Amino acid sequence: MKEKKYDDIFRARLSNYYDELKWLYCEIYHNDIQAFEYFVDMLFEYYSSRDSMLKDWDEARSVVSDWFSGNEMLGMLMYTNCFAGNLKGVRKHLDYIQECGVNYLHLMPLLESPKGKDDGGYAVADFRKVQPELGTMKDLANLAKDCHERGMSLCLDFVMNHTSEDHEWAVRARRGEQEYQDRYFFFSNWDIPNLFEETVPQVFPQTAPGNFTWCDEAGKVVMTTFYPYQWDLNYHNPTVFNDMTANMLYLCNQGVDIIRLDAVPYIWKELNTSCRNLPEVHSLVRIMRIATEIVCPGTLLLGEVVMEPSKVVPYFGTVEKPECQMLYNVTTMASTWHTVATKDVRLMKHQLGTVFALPKEYVFLNYLRCHDDIGWGLDYQYLKQFSMTEAPHKRFLNDYLSGKYYGSDGRGELYNDDPKLQDARLCGTTASLCGIEAAEYELDKEKLERSIQLDLMLHAFLLTQSGIPVLYSGDEIGQLNDYTYHQNPHKYADSRYLHRGNLNWEDVAKRKKKGTRENKIFTGINKLVKLRSSHRVFDSSADAWIVETWNDHVLGIGRYYKGEKLIALFNFGDTEETAWIDESEKYIDLLSGEKAKVKNIKLASHGFKWFLTTFKKEVK
Repeated sequence: MKEKKYDDIFRARLSNYYDELKWLYCEIYHNDIQAFEYFVDMLFEYYSSRDSMLKDWDEARSVVSDWFSGNEMLGMLMYTNCFAGNLKGVRKHLDYIQECGVNYLHLMPLLESPKGKDDGGYAVADFRKVQPELGTMKDLANLAKDCHERGMSLCLDFVMNHTSEDHEWAVRARRGEQEYQDRYFFFSNWDIPNLFEETVPQVFPQTAPGNFTWCDEAGKVVMTTFYPYQWDLNYHNPTVFNDMTANMLYLCNQGVDIIRLDAVPYIWKELNTSCRNLPEVHSLVRIMRIATEIVCPGTLLLGEVVMEPSKVVPYFGTVEKPECQMLYNVTTMASTWHTVATKDVRLMKHQLGTVFALPKEYVFLNYLRCHDDIGWGLDYQYLKQFSMTEAPHKRFLNDYLSGKYYGSDGRGELYNDDPKLQDARLCGTTASLCGIEAAEYELDKEKLERSIQLDLMLHAFLLTQSGIPVLYSGDEIGQLNDYTYHQNPHKYADSRYLHRGNLNWEDVAKRKKKGTRENKIFTGINKLVKLRSSHRVFDSSADAWIVETWNDHVLGIGRYYKGEKLIALFNFGDTEETAWIDESEKYIDLLSGEKAKVKNIKLASHGFKWFLTTFKKEVK
């Protein structure tokens, strides 16, 4: 390491990683020492410009490095405009967010993006400007400051695979500037793109087929994996990686605590491969992790890897060489809705058994619903033994949860339906998928109670899992589907807007009116959240296991941590069921506060129980 005017703290942090950082960078960028030295100097620039208050956060979190893995963490995911119009509106409603028990706020993409093409915010035109109608970068920094004063963390998406075609780099590339064309994948004809297409799957075969688009202005073909207006960045070019890492650190210096690496498996492209999960991706993520450890060690990386577990887990890296601190538990989410439809817990037991066996350092974000669709990436090799084959089973799940199946009250809609592959996914809010929408439409009070009970049971299951539970804004009051997107010319082709409706603050106010759906769901979830934060057995470091209930409708989960043991039971069936268990200890029913014998427990339809026992000789 060359002698430069670095201060002692930066120098110490850099020295901890310097050899590995240089080795990784020079391996992937062919010993480009000039680019590497620029990268290190850039890290010092962002370290130096980091606010003193944020540096204090860094120091505090460095002392308690697992600050995010405790039982008190609860997240909420929202679109800024849908929740409160703009960033100032979100600040005004922080009291409500805290009332929900939330201390981890995830704002969906809000950086400047072209209107009309990409209302989702994933085609970024400027990584250093907020979409004007949502506010300014100062508004974002002020929100982060207010969150920190309340002990809350702020998460923001970092769209790193591509830029908008309106980004300055893309504009200059279209004009023919070679330096900027080199930041993307440009080809003078279709020969090489056609070779890529032989091995690269399509992300949206119905709405955006193919992985390349002809650019008239440049007279060339450009790689566009997701949509024609989203141009893939060329991470073979060190300038791209250096500048994108600088953009990420800029957001960190606005007070963003958690960086969600959007579509990270796609960032490295190589001919004759799937262009997914290539080894170079992990090298780049590891370098980004090192960059945050040096510049802003209080920052976390959240990897958006919506794939099967065998491809998700590697993004944690290793205990010695970690990559992301957190990943999405997408398979458990999909398995949850499979279990709702089939009322059979065997796949869920199999799935959770795999998750429970992972190292405790691996922290998952768990969720029931989010801004995206539900993809049926289930373990069909396992399901085959129950005569569930992939295409027919996906069709059954979609039919059941969209209300097409006899007796189903789910009200979802298909997304990206591909008749040839029969690989449609599903959209809808938690409440509508649980049957609340159908019950209210039919004015069926009994059905409404059953549907609310299912909604609450699913949230209890969510809060029982190890990791960080995340609510989707509106779910705390049972928000229903929003069908108005069908009339919007910019949205009608994307059924994901079904569950992206605006939060109705008149409905939010009903949370305080006893007997309303909003009140029952809000108070029910709130009670569960408070119980979870009061008992360390819900800590991510707890041992967790499957409790055999000898009933395929009833899921049993056991947890143990520092003298506390929990037995949690969930009935996914439509009728009363018995969990055939026999636990010897004396328990308290956490929901009622009463003493209980945990033996042959009867559970009402969609009923659940949390039983807790405390051992006298606690492990310190």
